[in-house]
Amino acid sequence: MAETVVERLTGAWARTDKIFEILAPGAFLAQPIALRHPFIFYVGHLPAFAWNHICGGILGLPSLNAGFDELFSRGIDPDVDDPTRCHAHPDVPDSWPSLATVLAYRDRVRAAVLEAVEAVAERAGTHLMARDERVFTMIIEHELMHQETLLYMMQQLPYDQKVRPPWLPGIQLGRGRPPATVDVPAGTATLGCELADLPFGWDNEFPSVQVFVPGFRVDETPVTNGQFLAFVNDGGYRRPELWDEDDREWLRAEQLSGPPVWTEKDGRPLYRGLFALLPLDRVADWPVYVSLAEARAYARWQGKRLLSEA
Repeated sequence: MAETVVERLTGAWARTDKIFEILAPGAFLAQPIALRHPFIFYVGHLPAFAWNHICGGILGLPSLNAGFDELFSRGIDPDVDDPTRCHAHPDVPDSWPSLATVLAYRDRVRAAVLEAVEAVAERAGTHLMARDERVFTMIIEHELMHQETLLYMMQQLPYDQKVRPPWLPGIQLGRGRPPATVDVPAGTATLGCELADLPFGWDNEFPSVQVFVPGFRVDETPVTNGQFLAFVNDGGYRRPELWDEDDREWLRAEQLSGPPVWTEKDGRPLYRGLFALLPLDRVADWPVYVSLAEARAYARWQGKRLLSEA
C-alpha cells in the first residue's frame, strides 16, 4: 500500500534528524564550506521552507515566528543575470539563535504541517500546489536535497566536531567493477514532462522537450579515485588549457591541488572519509568526489566530455 503523506513527511524528517545526530555538541555553528551557512541555518531552513509554502503560503495561517520564517527562508541565491551561478547568501545575522530555540520552532512547524494535510486538500480546486499533494512532495524533495547538502558539508568538518552514530554500518573496502564502456544507439530523448504527467516537478522540468541524440559511447562506471589520481599526478590542476575560464577563476579562489576530500600525511595520500582517514589506495575504486569544474577538466584531459542532459 502506498505511503500516506504523513508517513512520507515523518520518514523524511526522521532521516534529517539522524543526520544531525552526527554533529558533536557545539558544532552547529560550524561553517565548513564558505558558500553555505552554518549548520544551525539548516535546522531552521527546512521547517521555514515548509511553513512558508504550506501553512503561510497555501493556508494563509498567522505565523508562529515571523522572524524565523524570514531568517531561515533562503540560503544560496542564484545570480539574477546567470542562473547557473550563485552569489553569497544574503542577510547573515550577527549571531544565530540558540539551537534549543530553533529546534522548538522546527517542532511547532512540523506539528502544524501535519495538521494542515486535510486543509490543504480542501484547497485543491483553487490552488495548483494543493492538488495531488504537490506541495507536500515539494517539501519532501527539498528535505532530501538538503540531506545531501548536510552530508557533503559534514565530510569537510574536522573529526572532533562529529560523532559516529552507532547505527551506521561499517566502511566497505574492496575491488570495484573494472572500467568499461557501453554503446548507446541514436534516439530521441524526452527532457522534462507535462504538468499533468506527474504529481510534482520543479519549475525547470516543464514542459517536455524532444531532443534527438546521435549514437555515442559512454563510460559504464563512475570515474574512480584511482583514475583521477592519474590526472592529478599529470599536473591536471596546474594546466590551464584543461579548464574553462570560469572554472579557472574558481580554481584560483579555492587554491586546490586535488579533490577537497583528499589529503596527505608524511607524504602518504589519504582520503578524508566522513569519520576516518583512509589510505587512498584502499579506496582507489570508490567514485571520485569532485566539483563540476574538476570533472570537466578531467574529461578534457581524457579527450572526452561530460554527458549533456539529453
